[in-house]
Amino acid sequence: MSIQARRERERAERERLIIEAARELAETDGWEAVTTRRLAERVEYSQPVLYSHFKGKDAIMAAVAVEGCADLAAELRAARLAAGGPVEALAAIADAYSSFAERRPALYDAIFSQRVDLPFATPEAPAALQAAFGELLEAVRPYAGDDDLGLLTETLWSGLHGLVTLMRDGRLPREAHARRVAIFLDRFAR
Repeated sequence: MSIQARRERERAERERLIIEAARELAETDGWEAVTTRRLAERVEYSQPVLYSHFKGKDAIMAAVAVEGCADLAAELRAARLAAGGPVEALAAIADAYSSFAERRPALYDAIFSQRVDLPFATPEAPAALQAAFGELLEAVRPYAGDDDLGLLTETLWSGLHGLVTLMRDGRLPREAHARRVAIFLDRFAR
C-alpha cells in the first residue's frame, strides 16, 4: 500500500470516528451538547484535527444527516420490498419512517429538523438523500396517476413528517399515532 493510500485510509477512518462520536453524543445528550471541544475529547484528537476534516459542527451534522439518510433509505427499501402490494407498501413505508424517527431521534433531527447545509429536493442532493426520497417515491408511484409524482411524494413525506414531529413533541397523543397515520394514508391513496 502506498503512503498516499494509507494516509487517505487513515483520514477516512478519522472522519468516520468523528461522525460516529457526534451521532452517539447527540443520541445521549442532544445536538446542543455536540461541540467540537467535546468531540475532540471523545475521539482523542485535537480540535484543529477536527477542523482539518470538517469546517465545524454544522458540517459534522451535515455528514451525520447524509449517513442517516442512507440508513433511512435502507430501512424504507426493506419495508417497501417486504410488502405484498401497493397498499401494504405505503403502510410499511409509513411505519418504517415513524419507527426510524422514534428509535433514532437525534439522527432524525439531524436529517429533518436541524439546519444543515445540504441541498434537498434538487439534483445536487447527495445520493443518500435522493435514495431515501426515492423509496418514498416508489411507494407513491402506484397512486400518482396523472398527478406529478414528485409533488405527490413530497406531500406524503410532509404529512408523515408532520405527524411524527407533532407526536414526538408531545403535541399529539402517542397512543393514537398509528390510527392517525392510517387515516392519512387512506385519504392519501384515494
